[in-house]
Amino acid sequence: MGTTLDKQLEQICTGTEEVLPIEELRSKLEKSAKTKVPLRVKLGLDPTAPDIHLGHTVVLKKLRQFQDMGHLAILIIGDFTAMVGDPSGKSETRKQLSEEEVVNNAETYAKQAFKILDPDPNKIQLVRNSTWLSKMSMADVLKLTASYTVARMLERDDFCLRYRDGVPISIVEFFYPLLQGMDSIAIKSDIELGGTDQKFNLLVGRDLQRAYDQEPQVIITTALLEGIDGTQKMSKSLGNYIGVTESAEEMFGKTMKIPDELMIKYYRLVTGLTANEVDEIEEGLKAERLHPNEIKRRLAGEIIKQFYDENAAQQAEEVFDAKHLKVPLRDEVSIADRIELLEKHGQIEEVAVPSAELKDGKIWIVRLITLTGFAKSNGEARRLIEQGGVRLNDRVINSADEDIEILGGEIIQIGKRKYAKLKLV
Repeated sequence: MGTTLDKQLEQICTGTEEVLPIEELRSKLEKSAKTKVPLRVKLGLDPTAPDIHLGHTVVLKKLRQFQDMGHLAILIIGDFTAMVGDPSGKSETRKQLSEEEVVNNAETYAKQAFKILDPDPNKIQLVRNSTWLSKMSMADVLKLTASYTVARMLERDDFCLRYRDGVPISIVEFFYPLLQGMDSIAIKSDIELGGTDQKFNLLVGRDLQRAYDQEPQVIITTALLEGIDGTQKMSKSLGNYIGVTESAEEMFGKTMKIPDELMIKYYRLVTGLTANEVDEIEEGLKAERLHPNEIKRRLAGEIIKQFYDENAAQQAEEVFDAKHLKVPLRDEVSIADRIELLEKHGQIEEVAVPSAELKDGKIWIVRLITLTGFAKSNGEARRLIEQGGVRLNDRVINSADEDIEILGGEIIQIGKRKYAKLKLV
């Protein structure tokens, strides 16, 4: 039992920013295991825009983990709180949405969330917080507001800074954390998930549950994902997002705009690769064994495969190349001419091959392919060779057992579109 619990805790904590308090999480998991009663794990999403983007999937994947462990996911569509507007991270009062805007946005949220979540009705409850918030009487509201103080509200960084700088704060903005906390009371949540910008609101939920004689929820925060501009949090209103319902071609093109320094974060937060696999990519980039362009192309493919399939990812890459490569990829253009043109336009990147990888000046072709980043594994590299898709200096490599002599400057080609010039280091 202890081993199973430790593994669950490790899995839950992986990819999170904070788990507060960790001791209470352990206690809740132990109790759930003994009683066979699943924990109620809450995530609230306000439908402030029609679509879900990759930033949302970070916390949705954490919710899916709990489902896979046998717990109950409670996804709250904040149709009522969206009309109030979450002030988290805002430097000014947020424009309130109309009821019609919220209703229209909410219709797409649930459908898109199930691209990540398990739709099994035994593993999820989908609710709208207007169900209970719209029915609160004035007496209910007064009881709620009496449970928290203005001083506590002003401990929140964004409120504190705005108050200090004389920037208006509307009373309705003070209501938002209270209403979010009321959601926790209404569904009796054991755990609440949210981005790091939600920490204050999640803690308010703990305090309010105590005030309403409930056992306080554990809070788990996940990292915020910067948008493709590399600076601000991913947001549809800022236009720096990758939507989960966008075409594979759009996903690929947008991913290629991500700054190189953000690639590893994207790999960790929005792909299905293991921590060890991402560590290997990070080490390869730092050692210049892997080229950023190829790693970014792989990232785009990994993202697309989650919502489409591998074939769609390959087609999206072909569409991208057709639009952006200056060099023709038509069959009638000879390989030699194509390489010459690619070099002329600076579109063949150098890939470092450490001299330590060579034995008597040679390297196993399979190892070479994985070093370039053109294959994720030895097995994939072998398949590429067997399919006749690997060339070195325009010579087709026919055997996966071949050792290749490397002097530096050789051109390795995978298929029609992937080229690299080898550089001994």
